[in-house]
Amino acid sequence: MKADFYYLTRTPLERALPAIAERVLASGARLLILADDALLLDRLDTHLWAYRAESFLPHGRKGDQPVLLALPDAAASGYANIALVDGMWRDVPAGTERVFYFFDADRLDTARAAWRALADQPVERRYWKQDEAGRWVEGP
Repeated sequence: MKADFYYLTRTPLERALPAIAERVLASGARLLILADDALLLDRLDTHLWAYRAESFLPHGRKGDQPVLLALPDAAASGYANIALVDGMWRDVPAGTERVFYFFDADRLDTARAAWRALADQPVERRYWKQDEAGRWVEGP
């Protein structure tokens, strides 16, 4: 499994998440977006419909969606790609190939603990931060 840690310093989640979702869909895969906060999921659901006028990102809150926004206890299966968008690391189901973990300065300690906890597991960890121009670069 791969775990990509995205430290949101310049770009808010609402701008970073659609770019990841588009890349996952372009690869022919699907994306499960998880958060414990239903209001956050509602806000992201609304935003994904209108984040860019010239594109369409098929998604929903229920059913078999290319991009599914759900609470962690929802019975969603068959998603090899999972985005953890509320800053909380959580165990992911077997069969998950890639986790996109988004966190900000308020969740930095949680992210560090998750990074350390994954060190002894068969997980390829990558840390992404933004440079001065706002581009994502892989960190040390």
